[in-house]
Amino acid sequence: MASETRATLPLLLSLNAGYVDTAGFLSLQGLFTAHVTGNFVTLGASLVLGTSGAVAKLLALPVFCLVVILIRLLSSALLRRNRPALKIILGLKVVLLVCGAVLAIRLGPFPNGDAWQAVVTGMVLVAAMAVQNAAHRIHLGTAPPSTLMTGTTTQIMIDLADMIQAPRPDDPRRPGARLWRMAANIGAFAAGCAGAALLYAHVGVWCFVIPPMLGAAALFLRVAEGEPA
Repeated sequence: MASETRATLPLLLSLNAGYVDTAGFLSLQGLFTAHVTGNFVTLGASLVLGTSGAVAKLLALPVFCLVVILIRLLSSALLRRNRPALKIILGLKVVLLVCGAVLAIRLGPFPNGDAWQAVVTGMVLVAAMAVQNAAHRIHLGTAPPSTLMTGTTTQIMIDLADMIQAPRPDDPRRPGARLWRMAANIGAFAAGCAGAALLYAHVGVWCFVIPPMLGAAALFLRVAEGEPA
């Protein structure tokens, strides 16, 4: 059960990240909520083209960084007290996703990305994804990243090249298992993107009801694993 949980949890996190990133991008005038450095590109585009959303894109990185720092401090404090840090942090992410969904449904849609309604909703979702990114780096460091797919894709291509070279059977660097694990994460992220786009096209901001469910499923998996941290 524990090994299955450790394999499934990163996939759920990647699915959720792809979903929230796409839903946020579509509904919040091009705001990336999961990989916030992409907002530098969309910020430049919004300034040149005169589209809205520049305020949220400027705020996304400092908000993301502040939340990561706070989660690191929280995690360290919880571990010192022998508390289940990852479970608590995943629970906090679910709370933020619920708040983001409520805000999106009550205040959306968001034709003006610079309006306070859009900025507040976007920052709550950025905070939720910052919590996930920090939790992943701190507690799931051996699992493929759940949001940074460029680096994962690069590693997959390197592993494929190494496999083409037919490494020796006793070579400890054989990439087969790692390649499939990373490919599964990319597939989950892509599925999240597709699901968010499809649901946004049909139900608009109501698509935000899904991320809290995915977050709760990830939390349930962690609780079912029964490990203290």
